[in-house]
Amino acid sequence: MIHLQPQNRKITFIKRKLFFSIVFLGFINATTVGKKTLPTNTITSPKLVAYNIPYLEKDFVGFKEALAFKESQGKYTAVNTFGYLGKYQFGKTTLLRFKIYNTKAFLNNPELQEKAFKALCKVNKWILRKDIQRCVGKTINGITISTSGILAAAHLSGAGNVKKFLRSNGTLNFSDAYGSSIESYLKKFGGYDVSEIEPDRNARI
Repeated sequence: MIHLQPQNRKITFIKRKLFFSIVFLGFINATTVGKKTLPTNTITSPKLVAYNIPYLEKDFVGFKEALAFKESQGKYTAVNTFGYLGKYQFGKTTLLRFKIYNTKAFLNNPELQEKAFKALCKVNKWILRKDIQRCVGKTINGITISTSGILAAAHLSGAGNVKKFLRSNGTLNFSDAYGSSIESYLKKFGGYDVSEIEPDRNARI
């Protein structure tokens, strides 16, 4: 009978332990094939998706689209609780000025709505021509006055109320039933280039 020295016994024991450890790990790996696991410290986050949002230039197109979004979210068929109509929320009295009598047909005619908005801008620019000349570039109640801001405010409240606001140096303000004010429109829609809109007292569609 062969007797192993203590040192040899220790080596043999280590070899056996290592062998059984390798076999055990192989068994564990074999039973987890195909399973997807995440490290315990891994934090998963939603993927960020880049959307192509069109950039609006600071020109008349940018001006009218920004104003339309504020008025109706850009919806041609929108009608608010007070009966204002379309993408730019026209009142029926304003439509009569442009000889538009059929409101249902108006709501279903995007081209007519665009023409009506441009014509109204021309009329308002003519009515407010002197105020534009006097006030553009000035600061009233912390707001730098611009032609586009004036036209937007006129669309909200009517040219007459904008005149009162400007000529009172901001003392006589106006807000509609939803709380939108001349001041807010002067600020929000200021700085657009609306030079393509010519003042025209008798603008037609």
